[in-house]
Amino acid sequence: MRLIRVYTAGSLATGARLTLSVRASNHVVTVLRLPRGATLHVFNGQGQEYEATLTLGHHQHAEVLLANAVPTLTESPLRITLAQGISRGDRMDYAIQKATELGVTEIVPLLCERSVVRLDASQATRKHEHWTGIAIAAAEQSGRAYVPHISLAQRYADYAGQPANTARCRLVLDPAATAGPSALSPAGQPIDLLIGPEGGLTEQEIRIAKLGGFSALKLGPRVLRTETAAAAAVTALQTLYGDLG
Repeated sequence: MRLIRVYTAGSLATGARLTLSVRASNHVVTVLRLPRGATLHVFNGQGQEYEATLTLGHHQHAEVLLANAVPTLTESPLRITLAQGISRGDRMDYAIQKATELGVTEIVPLLCERSVVRLDASQATRKHEHWTGIAIAAAEQSGRAYVPHISLAQRYADYAGQPANTARCRLVLDPAATAGPSALSPAGQPIDLLIGPEGGLTEQEIRIAKLGGFSALKLGPRVLRTETAAAAAVTALQTLYGDLG
């Protein structure tokens, strides 16, 4: 039987009665058609997950009663921050969805020179809310009790040009690089993985990244689309140094 998992913000505790968000309520009651008394799991994106019973089946404000805490064993020991150049439409959604499923800890959307998408303050806020929703849905589906933190979109140079942090393994995808993922030795360090938008990073952006302590990384002989590169790179790192191996 399929396990239904829904996200809710805030702290969770045995015996608590919670009202689900409109999104979660509609999904549980309208889409899944769960009846009153049905069992599901509720998690808060910060590592807490509880068994729950649906006590009120309303499509806008369903209510649940929390029972026992559930152990969460789905988080990778490898902490990856994906700094992803913003791309158009479904490409960015796909990158965020797959990165969440593959266990990244944080996602930083970057406005690069070749980014077709340009965002003002209000657009950046709406995009942030949309991308957070993508990550929440992916966490619900994949069994993760943590939802990756997604930053507001920021300029490439503001992120990549920060002073080098020797406590982290910093990597930038570059088709001209010679080293692949198997040549690394992160030794338990958190990893910052920087990937350009459609069209890739410019030579100047690669130079900025290297000055910021990023090492160039190549993923095989073929040039991958930006959303494919994100999924492939995270998969390779998790296989070699995380929990996919």
